[in-house]
Amino acid sequence: MAGKTVAKLVIDGVIEEKNETYNQKWILEQIEDISEDKANAGLLLFIDSPGGGVYESDEVFEAVLKYKRETKRPVYAYFASLAASGGYYIGCSADKIFANRNTLTGSIGVIAGRFVDLTELMKKHGIKSETVHAGRNKVMGSFTEPVTEEQKKIMQSIADECYCQFTQIVSESRKLDIEKVRELADGRIYTANQAKNNGLVDDVMNFEEAKNLIYTEVFGNKDYKKDLEEYKYKPKPSLVKKFLKQTSFSFGKLDSLTEIALKSAKLPFPAFYYDSQRF
Repeated sequence: MAGKTVAKLVIDGVIEEKNETYNQKWILEQIEDISEDKANAGLLLFIDSPGGGVYESDEVFEAVLKYKRETKRPVYAYFASLAASGGYYIGCSADKIFANRNTLTGSIGVIAGRFVDLTELMKKHGIKSETVHAGRNKVMGSFTEPVTEEQKKIMQSIADECYCQFTQIVSESRKLDIEKVRELADGRIYTANQAKNNGLVDDVMNFEEAKNLIYTEVFGNKDYKKDLEEYKYKPKPSLVKKFLKQTSFSFGKLDSLTEIALKSAKLPFPAFYYDSQRF
């Protein structure tokens, strides 16, 4: 195996179709390319993410499983500052999970959606809105309509199904009894040591220690290229962003509540997502 390398695939930021640090299509393409690389001897997922969409998280999870099946090569995961919800979900595709001692992980749970009811506020200010629709739940989630009990049950059923999928994957990948997983999976986050004690990760160490351990397991005492072959998404800056950067022009910051609302609105639902700024 002399000269062969281990690929380091960086999963950074919210797991969705595309944003400043993450690109779903790019991630899937890299996994495919690494799989076809004859010089590749293993894969390390470097995860620093609060999670994201159920669809996107599961798609990456399945792509890594396919890599393992087709190549018979080992997969490792290293958790940086945050590997929560969908980030942890993807980490479960690895044969072994290592975490930094300052990592926060877990958050095993599902957000099926958020409802904001502005009907009373609109009524107070004389604002009227009407949507012509067929099917009493067609406009479910609209801020111009109050949420019904039936609609809450519909969204809860979606959350429950995704939750069942998540806990089953944790149980199978971490070889934990499903009842134990359900006890752990109340949505909370865990420190690295708490996660290790509960069987959610294998060990706690810094990145260099993890890298050396991985290379020893993959290559034994044989010669190998010590540098990881890193794959990290780097978006091309738009002309507008280039202009703003060059001119240092700013429109001013939105208030924090508005920023959170806009960020949440972009998130795909249902989601395996840890939101440290819930409102």
